[in-house]
Amino acid sequence: MIMPGLALAHGPTRQKHTETIEINATPAEVWKRIENFNDLSWNPLVAKTEGEAGNKVDQTRTATLKSGGTLTESLYKYDAAKMMYATLLPQVDVKVLPVTNYSSYLTVKPLEGGKRAQVEWRSAFYRGYPNNDPPPELNEEAAIKAVQAFSHAALEGLKQAVESGS
Repeated sequence: MIMPGLALAHGPTRQKHTETIEINATPAEVWKRIENFNDLSWNPLVAKTEGEAGNKVDQTRTATLKSGGTLTESLYKYDAAKMMYATLLPQVDVKVLPVTNYSSYLTVKPLEGGKRAQVEWRSAFYRGYPNNDPPPELNEEAAIKAVQAFSHAALEGLKQAVESGS
């Protein structure tokens, strides 16, 4: 039964994306490269990162992108023993990344008995336009495409940085 005055509409749905990459280095070597929350020098999309030193939950970092714009993330989980951390991007300029309510987990896992590593980047987010009938640049497809491109380029940069020793 439809209630009078109740509008039927389809708002945004939570999207998820997982990107993985295998790196020819031990998990410890890979973790050493990414363990500092405020060091994104391995990410080829980032020009500079600013934030407090250390890895304290609730601290923030601001990444200035080479393409322009910034992303300000907060650290909400950090576990060095499990080689993982999780971030939140509570507010974002949708011109920089067409998403809202973005969160991610970055985890290093062993392969081949610890001789090699796999890095997994899991993301969850909503499209950039929270209401019905989003413009094409802020719909689910645009959000998914942007998150896939960003995480893929970042992980390729990590692989290159670790394997080249830079």
